[in-house]
Amino acid sequence: MFVRQMNYLVALAREKHFARAADACNVSQPTLSAGLRKLEEELGLPLVVRGHRFIGFTEQGERVLGWARQIVADYDSLRQEKADAVGRISGTLRVGAIPSVTAAAPALLAPFRTRHPGVKVQMFSLSSALIQRGLDELELDAGITYLENEPLSRVRRLDLYTERYVFVTRAAEKIARRRSIGWAQAAAEPLCLLTPDMQNRRIIDQVLAGLGIASQPEIETNSFMGIWAFVRRGPWGSIVPSASFTGLGEGSDLVAVPLVEPEHVQPVGLVVSDRDPLPPVAAALLRAARAGTMGSFD
Repeated sequence: MFVRQMNYLVALAREKHFARAADACNVSQPTLSAGLRKLEEELGLPLVVRGHRFIGFTEQGERVLGWARQIVADYDSLRQEKADAVGRISGTLRVGAIPSVTAAAPALLAPFRTRHPGVKVQMFSLSSALIQRGLDELELDAGITYLENEPLSRVRRLDLYTERYVFVTRAAEKIARRRSIGWAQAAAEPLCLLTPDMQNRRIIDQVLAGLGIASQPEIETNSFMGIWAFVRRGPWGSIVPSASFTGLGEGSDLVAVPLVEPEHVQPVGLVVSDRDPLPPVAAALLRAARAGTMGSFD
């Protein structure tokens, strides 16, 4: 019962809404509220600020929440460890991936799922800041993100691949027939880029700034789907990681031209929390990545 009450507390912190927290725990709202009151009675501390809706936690509640996250995560890891002891890992692997690597992530996660059929894989498209928070708050088991640009802290890291950049345009455009294009020339084209709040855009701006150029896109969007849509419409081109373009698959009506002068590269890697013991699903993913039991990221 104690672990269940802790789970209620963690769910409420995540959902910030009593009804949604109850749904996440597969219980009724009265059951969740009663469980939280019982936890307060057992600890002798007020944890939740009471009101007609969720307002927040008391100072004592915030401190207990940190322990609750640890207890819930350790209990889940214990259940995974039990399955691992008999040769079959089970549970859920929760991975946060920055948007620019979501097309490449299946090269790691798909073989892992095949190797461990008892594990459900959940991948979330998140900023590096949200991946950091998810790892710190034990809401994520692993992340796939940049290792050098705005690096995460309190993590173990493993290189996966090196990100390269391409200029994407319609196949009918004259520039699509080129073998390569310089960053300066690409910047002079009508551009559709990611929004400045996204790390990949900040990397592009840094490369251009090194050439004394300020990026001046005509269109900005916070999704690669938006980029593909505008580039197909024309006359815009875009600068994107090559792995993101590869995710479009064969038969695309768009063309990727390698960017040179400079040939900028960005290491991408797997990160997990720097704690012992690691959740069995996170440890298994790390072992798989180290062993190279994954597909090609190209």
